[in-house]
Amino acid sequence: MANHVSSLKRARQTLTRTAVNRANRSKLRSTLRFMREALAAGDKSTLTTAYRSTVSVLDKSVQKGVLHKNTANRYKARLNARVKAIVSKAA
Repeated sequence: MANHVSSLKRARQTLTRTAVNRANRSKLRSTLRFMREALAAGDKSTLTTAYRSTVSVLDKSVQKGVLHKNTANRYKARLNARVKAIVSKAA
């Protein structure tokens, strides 16, 4: 256990930041899971709203340091390709 005041403070801050990071990562993963479920269902209206919210969460996760910028762009590109394929197939 830490004995110095500064190290005690760092320990408290680490607990807080860990909780925030875990919440951000959990929100990202659940949004991606919701998007994959919408893709599997193939419902056009649900798909477009899910895609918009997923892109928003991906961009926010880049700002918060959960994902690298290129990783988020790769996710968005692949999801967009799948959405386009389903929407054009339905049309």
